[in-house]
Amino acid sequence: MLTTKRKPVTVGEILVEEFMEPFGLTQAALAEAMGVQRKHVNELCNDRRNVTAATALILARVFGNSPDFWLNVQRRNDLWAAMHSPKERERIERARPLKAA
Repeated sequence: MLTTKRKPVTVGEILVEEFMEPFGLTQAALAEAMGVQRKHVNELCNDRRNVTAATALILARVFGNSPDFWLNVQRRNDLWAAMHSPKERERIERARPLKAA
């Protein structure tokens, strides 16, 4: 189970700080390279859109890394959010492990 209390770095933070800034890319330029609307990139940069498998494949193609990199960043954030949401935590704690036969 995820135990860290510190929120992981988000897709938007990594995208902007580790990729767009070093490449000197604007949101419009990245959107063009990705073949998507600028709104799509803006939502990724501002953590209002999750990375899907298709988006991970596109980002990997654009930046020359792996789709797993992008999906893992998203997965870490999703797990952290679920573990730190009182509503989700309650649902998780209601689950009971099965006993081996």
